[in-house]
Amino acid sequence: MRATYDAVIVGGGHNGLTAAAYLAAAGRTVLLLERADHLGGASLSARSFPGVDANVSRYSYLVSLMPRQVRDELGLRVALRRRRISSYTPSDGGGLLVDTADDAATAASFASVGAAADVAAWRAFGARTGALAARLFPTMTEPLMSSPDARRLLGEDDWHDLVERPIGEVVDTTFGSDLVRGIVLTDALIGTFARVHEPGGRANRCFLYHVIGGGTGDWDVPVGGMGAVADALEGVARAGGAELVTSADVTAIDPGSATAPAEVVWTDADGVERRVGAAHLLAACAPAVLDRVLGRPAGPAPEGAQLKLNMLLTRLPRLRSGIDPTVAFAGTFHVHESATELETAYQRAAAGRIPDVPPVETYCHSLTDGSILGADLRATGHHTLTAFGLHMPARLFVADPDGARERALAATLRSIDSVLAEPLEDCLARDATGAPCLEVRSPVDLEADVALPGGHIFHRDLAWPWAEHDDEIGTWGVATADARVLLAGAGARRGGGVSGIPGRAAAMAVLDAG
Repeated sequence: MRATYDAVIVGGGHNGLTAAAYLAAAGRTVLLLERADHLGGASLSARSFPGVDANVSRYSYLVSLMPRQVRDELGLRVALRRRRISSYTPSDGGGLLVDTADDAATAASFASVGAAADVAAWRAFGARTGALAARLFPTMTEPLMSSPDARRLLGEDDWHDLVERPIGEVVDTTFGSDLVRGIVLTDALIGTFARVHEPGGRANRCFLYHVIGGGTGDWDVPVGGMGAVADALEGVARAGGAELVTSADVTAIDPGSATAPAEVVWTDADGVERRVGAAHLLAACAPAVLDRVLGRPAGPAPEGAQLKLNMLLTRLPRLRSGIDPTVAFAGTFHVHESATELETAYQRAAAGRIPDVPPVETYCHSLTDGSILGADLRATGHHTLTAFGLHMPARLFVADPDGARERALAATLRSIDSVLAEPLEDCLARDATGAPCLEVRSPVDLEADVALPGGHIFHRDLAWPWAEHDDEIGTWGVATADARVLLAGAGARRGGGVSGIPGRAAAMAVLDAG
């Protein structure tokens, strides 16, 4: 007889594991099916370089959106560390350093790059987004409020500026420095291919998610790497009795009906086809993947827009500005991300060409958390470095994935090298085969690796974190056209980022259903 579960979860990333943990703890029977031979999805740490004792966060790399409520409710043993240095941005031989613990030093740094007039605006804008985060983020673990209620919560000024006006227009009228404008605007572009001045709000929605995380907007470093988050969730789910199956390829789903459970068809590691029933099917995968296994036409194709580089260095590189590298790389290191440079890169990519000077964000996990490196690597001054290239849309890689990846890599390294006193490649460690410790993933690679359609790290364009339609008010934002099928991944109403919010929301919807 075919087994039937209270919930079958498709996808073993952090959101699928979150849903499994909540439902198992509530006494529900849970089966989670993951296509890969491991759990974690994009929240994965791995020893990417043969023979090298470095545990790299391969895809996602920081935590901002996971509520403390989720960690507390599940009893997750995950340590997050705050970074004192918010960012460093090289500029004309100098640089702009934002030190969250020293306002005077930050103000002096603004002055050193000709942006003294923006100091007050920077502080006021930070206070404004911080207050917004404190109001809005707690609602992310509640049923959806209506748009009018969201407008009242935000207030007329924030609603007008952050929801209705293009974020680029708001930043233009707030800051005078092209460099400062760019630093602010990067929060509107991570994983999102859009002009910051376009109507429609894609960049605005991306900006909103980036500045409300944790109720503060801070982006924290997970101790042990991103895989520590997935490992903690897996432990809670297993302890509750959830069945977590890897190398399980879901090939078809019958969504069921009001009187009949859903049915999931999947192939196990031995190639044997299996069928199980589900009172609820939770899709912790991208909506496009769900459409495929439901046998339905896919909607508009999502498009990711980033190039991810993971590196191990024998030492941090020296900078042209002369700043201590352990300070420069301690926060987000912005490379060629002035507002003008961001727009130039967008225009070139929109025309189908890899940007000549790609905007790049880098950060060094091991400066905040050395535990991801073996003792010998720590003793010899090795460090990891992550680089995240903006405005690298999937369209640039489809026709020639390997060639485009190499061209994008070369352009990105040139961009980084332009602010260094030595080539970054000279600092790369070597693995056991003698190859440089450098891993490159394009949007096409992300689709192949972790089933992100078009390499879109949010599964599809982000949605506003409140109800936009009357039938969503008071729901969890996870419903689909099929009553027994729920979204539980980043493509849900409040998806995106490493949050666990959509996984929790799907679990709450199941529990509310009785």
